[in-house]
Amino acid sequence: MDLSAFLAENAIPPEEEAAFVVSKRFLSDETDKKGNRKPLQWKLKAITGAEDESLRKSCVKRVPVPGRRNQYQQETDYNLYLGKLAVACTVYPNLNDKALQDSYKVMGAENLLKTMLTSGEYAEYLQKVQEVCGFDVPLQDEVDDAKN
Repeated sequence: MDLSAFLAENAIPPEEEAAFVVSKRFLSDETDKKGNRKPLQWKLKAITGAEDESLRKSCVKRVPVPGRRNQYQQETDYNLYLGKLAVACTVYPNLNDKALQDSYKVMGAENLLKTMLTSGEYAEYLQKVQEVCGFDVPLQDEVDDAKN
């Protein structure tokens, strides 16, 4: 068997997702045929497995085991993880831009994203980020594929 297809120079890099409109509230200077301003498109990128693992580890906390003294278990804060994942995958707009954060009167990219978007937009954005990273296959689909 030839392993050359697995070499880094032969692997197809993940593409940036450039055509995703997060919100119709952010408008570009471009206009459509009717003269209406077009919504801005955000750019997303997939992160590597190593970057994802680092994000996950940063979201793990120790929680005491109920009824067991001095015993703890690790628990992942998935809301925190998804927020960090969204920030890591966002190419445009630059969520770390000081002027952008100052305009919303927040500090930090995660707070900025949550403040910029409505709750529905934020939920949809998190879903799109997960799709770009390859988490879009439901577990039941994988189970069904494994059975066949």
